[in-house]
Amino acid sequence: EFETAVMALDCKEALLLFLITVALSESSSSQQPPHIILIVADDLGWNDVGFHGSDQIPTPNLDSLAYSGVILGNYYVSPICTPTRSAIMTGRHPIHTGLQQGVIVAAQPYGLPLNETTLPQYLKTLGYTTHMVGKWHLGMYAWELTPTYRGFDSFFGYYTGAEDYMDHANRIRASTGYKGLDLRNGTEPVWTENGTYSTELFATEAERIIANHDPSEPLFLYLPHQAVHSGNPDNPLQAPQKYIDRFSHIQHPGRRTFAAMVSALDDAVGNVTKALSARGMLDNSVIVFTTDNGGPAAGFDMNYANNWPLRGVKNTLWEGGVHGTAFINSPLIKQPKRITHELLHVCDLLPTIYELAGGDSTKLRNLDGTNVWETISQGAQSPRVEVLHNIDPKRKTAALRYGDYKVILGEAYKGVWDGWYAPEGVTAANHSKGANHVLHWSEPLQIKCGAKPANVTTNCKPAEAPCLFNIKDDPCEFNNIAGWNQPMLSFLLGRLEAYNMTAVPIRNQPTDPRGNPKYHGGVWSPWVNLTDTGVSTNEL
Repeated sequence: EFETAVMALDCKEALLLFLITVALSESSSSQQPPHIILIVADDLGWNDVGFHGSDQIPTPNLDSLAYSGVILGNYYVSPICTPTRSAIMTGRHPIHTGLQQGVIVAAQPYGLPLNETTLPQYLKTLGYTTHMVGKWHLGMYAWELTPTYRGFDSFFGYYTGAEDYMDHANRIRASTGYKGLDLRNGTEPVWTENGTYSTELFATEAERIIANHDPSEPLFLYLPHQAVHSGNPDNPLQAPQKYIDRFSHIQHPGRRTFAAMVSALDDAVGNVTKALSARGMLDNSVIVFTTDNGGPAAGFDMNYANNWPLRGVKNTLWEGGVHGTAFINSPLIKQPKRITHELLHVCDLLPTIYELAGGDSTKLRNLDGTNVWETISQGAQSPRVEVLHNIDPKRKTAALRYGDYKVILGEAYKGVWDGWYAPEGVTAANHSKGANHVLHWSEPLQIKCGAKPANVTTNCKPAEAPCLFNIKDDPCEFNNIAGWNQPMLSFLLGRLEAYNMTAVPIRNQPTDPRGNPKYHGGVWSPWVNLTDTGVSTNEL
């Protein structure tokens, strides 16, 4: 009888263990997809964050997320706003959407083609609720191009490329009579936030969305901040005085205000992270943070971002224009607290996010990006071996990275912005006392240039002949090695030619006077009815 009782007990324990195992397995397999929080900083430079070694501007919230996640050390974006945003939304390179040349100026009638499927549209097929807060800049001449028509359940933000941080009016071309409010909730203009700093306004709206969201449903929150882009020419750099007061040690007024803008952005990211935690969503979230391009340094575009020690500025194809500041943070990362030096591109974000959301990215057609989650999460080798930085048929500039090598040809701004620009207002005695105080597992990701040759400003003249650099050995683009590496140069030029054969014509259109806000109640508003058969197909 005793043995029978023991056997019965063992059977019950085995059955209980089996049932628990099955339950855990089913729970794991049916775990809801993660919440995706995609934060884009506008014009943030390489040297504007603590996790890259800036001892001028403390960014404790960004640093905390970066150091506890994965810092992307070899990640590239387009050199300017609209192209990068199009790549984020489609996973396609701008040469394949016609957005490879410059940016959309408010009253120009073109945008992201309507035959492109966007990231929120993909995610809605997987059961996601989709919200956008911040800057669009992918076209607004017709309603069909605006966010709530492109897959977002809600939109709070602005359509154009830049505006005042306080009154939310775009006066970039006020001298020619184009000026108006650009702030909307859904499709309705918002007149009631005059005086509310946009970085704080957008963070508050993001917090509201998170607080009202049902955590049992997957959330996609796209949060492209205005910060730290310049505002209007009449007051380009703006921040609340409480932030400016944090940086009395920076003597240069432009760099001081810029630092305050970064600090406000850092607080905003911290507040959104706290909101996720308070709602119980942080443990099943993926936070992606990226700049849209390199920083406009040394007064470029009325701004004082900084890319030191990289060469060049925003809207150039030097490393300072395209080497992106980015990290990914998530409890789902299997090997966190590290830097990846694997080659990555902004086009990789869409397929990676889609895969994380439960989709099969291999079934998405015509993408130029690849799912790189195993690279991010587990340290696997990147499937990417090359990055096309851009081919601009109007400027006649192009650049491509293959392995460690980079070719660049053509010249932007007649070479005026081809230099290396140290941060303003820095001495050994006036660095921020609060910088880099976040506990972390390694030194910041700092780029070491090596010795600068005497002929550094003359050994590469890309307007005259293509230049070749080994970016791994020479990340600051000091040494043009084209002269003694002709086979590699020829190979890279061949790759550029192959890409160029696949490029579509640029979609850029001249300003349409009908888009002037004076005809739309003083608000930047769509002005073209796409059901009108008189609209050129090139404008769609």
